[in-house]
Amino acid sequence: MTDFNGVAERYIAAWNETDADARAKAVADLWTEDAELTDPLTSVTGHEGIGAVIAGAQQMFPGFVFTLGGRVDGHHDIARFTWHLGPAGAAEPVVIGFDVIALAEDGRIKSVHGFLDKVPA
Repeated sequence: MTDFNGVAERYIAAWNETDADARAKAVADLWTEDAELTDPLTSVTGHEGIGAVIAGAQQMFPGFVFTLGGRVDGHHDIARFTWHLGPAGAAEPVVIGFDVIALAEDGRIKSVHGFLDKVPA
């Protein structure tokens, strides 16, 4: 049985990793080499592209942190979860998103389909 919550927690941790080398390792450990990340703002494939999107989000929202926004739901090789982005300890997130991930047989992420539910003006 897949630990979807554990995968989602590692996913959030990768988005919060600010050290470039540690982030590259987290991405390589969590995503397949040909993984796809698609959301309303981007569509990339592979570790380098995913790492660049994460770095770009961190530059756009310096000092903000990603957190899980609730329960992780999954079955077979697919999971979905809400995430929040905002200043650490903030009462309300600045950004709220919803991601659907598909896992490869080895348990790594092979695709992410992201949606943005709340974005700043």
